[in-house]
Amino acid sequence: MSEENHLIGVDVGTGSVRAGIFTQKGEMVAQAVSPIQMYRPEENFVEQSSENIWENTCKVVNEALLKSKVDKDKIVGIGFDATCSLVALDETDQPVSVSPTKEPHQNIIVWMDHRAMKETDEINKTGDEVLKYVGGKVSPEMEIPKLMWLKRNLPEQYKQTAKFLDLADFMVYRASGNDLRSVCTKVCKWTYLAHEKRWSNKLFKEVRLEDLTDNNRIGKEIADLGSSAGTLTEKSANQLGLTTNTTVAVGIIDAHAGGLGILGKDPETTLAIIGGTSSCHMASSKKPLFVGGVWGPYYGAMVPGLWLNEGGQSATGSMVDFVIRDSSYYPKLMEEVEKTGKDQYQILNDEIYRLEKSDPCINKNFHLLGYFHGNRSPRANPYLKGMISGLSMNETKTELAKKYLAAIQSVAYGTRHIIEELNKNGHQIKEIHICGGGTKNPIWLREHADITGCEMVLTKEPEAVLLGSAILAAAASKIYPTIQEAMSTMSEIGDSIPARKEMKSYHDLKYRVFHEMYKDQIKYEKMMNMSLV
Repeated sequence: MSEENHLIGVDVGTGSVRAGIFTQKGEMVAQAVSPIQMYRPEENFVEQSSENIWENTCKVVNEALLKSKVDKDKIVGIGFDATCSLVALDETDQPVSVSPTKEPHQNIIVWMDHRAMKETDEINKTGDEVLKYVGGKVSPEMEIPKLMWLKRNLPEQYKQTAKFLDLADFMVYRASGNDLRSVCTKVCKWTYLAHEKRWSNKLFKEVRLEDLTDNNRIGKEIADLGSSAGTLTEKSANQLGLTTNTTVAVGIIDAHAGGLGILGKDPETTLAIIGGTSSCHMASSKKPLFVGGVWGPYYGAMVPGLWLNEGGQSATGSMVDFVIRDSSYYPKLMEEVEKTGKDQYQILNDEIYRLEKSDPCINKNFHLLGYFHGNRSPRANPYLKGMISGLSMNETKTELAKKYLAAIQSVAYGTRHIIEELNKNGHQIKEIHICGGGTKNPIWLREHADITGCEMVLTKEPEAVLLGSAILAAAASKIYPTIQEAMSTMSEIGDSIPARKEMKSYHDLKYRVFHEMYKDQIKYEKMMNMSLV
């Protein structure tokens, strides 16, 4: 049993909660994972349960601790990251329904929920000063549009709610008993102006949410990353299998935790991509840089003292998976998975490699625009849809492999688009550090390198999001004096994938098609909206 002090990182993702036990040097000694429930009561509605998430958090922390064989007295800090989802609690900290079903346990509106499209448009029409710090437009994935929707459509539940929290802040509150909100969540998803330490009361009044600041419904104290929220309460310590001496770090959004885990020593020339269901693109700078359609600049939202621009794609891994499932060949693919023991990506990758032996440009006449869930950056248009050019009636593995490759390429073209906009406006992105599910897929990494022209750099620790939360725990518990020092010590560079220069002209052409498909979609929309004479 180790005598060294250890740290815990907890990551609440879209579909699961994970816990990792780390040494002070950033080496993970054990982890555990458990799925969490999700509810979809209507189209564009996605909900979860804070009680279900906390129960599974306790489960995975206990499991990881048991696997690690680390004495609980040696766990000095715990950090929580989570999706930017909205949690509702009443005055006794019991869940309040945010669902049309009125079920109390369905008290979280998940980040990807798009019920508040109308409210999003209304906020963007105000022209309020806060819009300057979110790339010009808020998104339905943010919390203010969701709160507007709740007040209008579930007024009794809205009135009953004493605390509206971002999910990461809920985790910290549940663990420590202290209602301490994170500068990361509040700046990125709630329109808080951290550089001026204030809200836009003008905006709240204009959208009739001025009551949010009554009785600290959205929190009174907003703390910097790396700060301590106190220690575990006796109840939470018992549930987590830890002690009341364990320091709880101020929370962070999951993508931003991944940024801390992979950025390394030079965050200003490095783009951090955190991929999964969606993807986030984190770019840091010493001064505020304004990039249309890209969230931010946010002050201190990831690395203290630096400004953050956050690009993103609303559907990446989820879009690729949808393309695979939507194929008529999918049942046969699953039969091959069962027969060979390979996963679906390995099988499709093998087919791509086979096809490329005779033609390295197998998708020159097959194109896909991956805006299946709208576009987060830099077009900032949640109404956009996906498009495909080059379909045939073939129901073969080859046809599915080409469609799957086109989906991955579309994600990479979207990343190239984000990088171009960042660099046009003052950033100096030279390489990409990446983490998430896509890093396990060599085709995903290869296409991103070839299409962006940037070297793709992996970290030694593949679970960078968990590491990022552990880095926060290390700073909060004073193992390291600053987040930057914790990042420098706990995160190490791993393998890298360079761009293939011989593929540049091919992807330059397909990138032009990518933009033309968007223009065509807008053109078709205008044509269909013309008044008939």
